[in-house]
Amino acid sequence: MKSLRVRAAVSVAALGLLAGCGGPSRDVVDASNVPRLRAHAADALNGRPHMVPPHGPHSAFTTFRTTGDDGNRVIRTRWHGRKSGYTGDIWAWLPPQYSQPKYAKSGFPVLIALPGAWGYPSNYWAEGTFELEERVAEWSQEGKTLPFILVMPVLNPRKTYYDGSDIPGQPKMGTWLTEDVSDFARANFRTYASRDGWAFMGSSSGGFAALKAVLKEPQKFKAAIVNGPDTAPDSPLWKGHPAEMLANDPRHLARQLAARGGPQVYLAFELGSKEDAVPDVKRFFSGYTDGARGPIHSTLYEIPDGVHSGHTYIQRMPESLHWISEQMLGPVPSV
Repeated sequence: MKSLRVRAAVSVAALGLLAGCGGPSRDVVDASNVPRLRAHAADALNGRPHMVPPHGPHSAFTTFRTTGDDGNRVIRTRWHGRKSGYTGDIWAWLPPQYSQPKYAKSGFPVLIALPGAWGYPSNYWAEGTFELEERVAEWSQEGKTLPFILVMPVLNPRKTYYDGSDIPGQPKMGTWLTEDVSDFARANFRTYASRDGWAFMGSSSGGFAALKAVLKEPQKFKAAIVNGPDTAPDSPLWKGHPAEMLANDPRHLARQLAARGGPQVYLAFELGSKEDAVPDVKRFFSGYTDGARGPIHSTLYEIPDGVHSGHTYIQRMPESLHWISEQMLGPVPSV
């Protein structure tokens, strides 16, 4: 939890764990029991979903790393958020299907992946630590998950916690994540107009930001994978701003969404059994979501012997990605 990380007693080793460092050289992830997705993308909308072509301004990308054996790349650029006023790095990855001729006229779903720890100056989901890109390529080609475009921004402007929010007097990191980062994706890639093509994934402080983003902006984002999150804002920068803090509290947002009766959102929680956050996350899960009934649909994967680390969460990523993929739009081949 972020509240644990801001204590003076947090050690350098613990920070490394939260950042995804210091784990095994290659995580063992078994997706053999994950079924193929149902055919649902076109049927759900009775035809071809509305694709949004990239409209610019187009970014100048550099290669961050090459993934797998197919020559695919994680690319990086610097993006100025016109709505937040913040300028930061964004990494992106396109699935192999994106360049296939049969999908040349199709949109693709976007997964905005957020890191934990400080979330600055890098995003560890873009690195080879967890091989997220290689795994999404494999799982999507097996038909177990959708072929997501991965968009991986910095979470904070510097080593300070902003709760993924617009805290008065501070950089507008809520606007950066929910407005500017999605504007970046629309400027550069073929996406969908519908919220059915937009989701978040985040771990630790990034999990909090992902949870809050979907509950606060359900008209824009349909789903989130929420790994080992806090469930309440706790940045010290909220001091003196109780009303604004409440407006960014997932518990408050969940109550509001339930009172309105929608729109429907889908939250896949991942949690290591040895995490300090287990009681808090389970209270949120049972008290503020409605399981399979909605409007806040949820599932929880508690990972045996798991700790507060991306090396824990990647173990259940195929199940989580499959679960949100069932709720979202995938690419539609040309006839």
